[in-house]
Amino acid sequence: MIDDDRIRERAQLLPEERTAGSDDPKAQAEAVLQDSDDREDYRENAPDLRIEHRTGDEAAS
Repeated sequence: MIDDDRIRERAQLLPEERTAGSDDPKAQAEAVLQDSDDREDYRENAPDLRIEHRTGDEAAS
């Protein structure tokens, strides 16, 4: 279960999200946070996998 405070904080749309619009910022926040949590759990449960950790700037280069 995702913490309500995390959902409320993430539901504050980023500038690019405001520009694109969102029909349901809360549902969008829940989906983003769930995906993030799932990825973190997967990494912890599969320590033999090599996972890159890059910033957004590094990924865009």
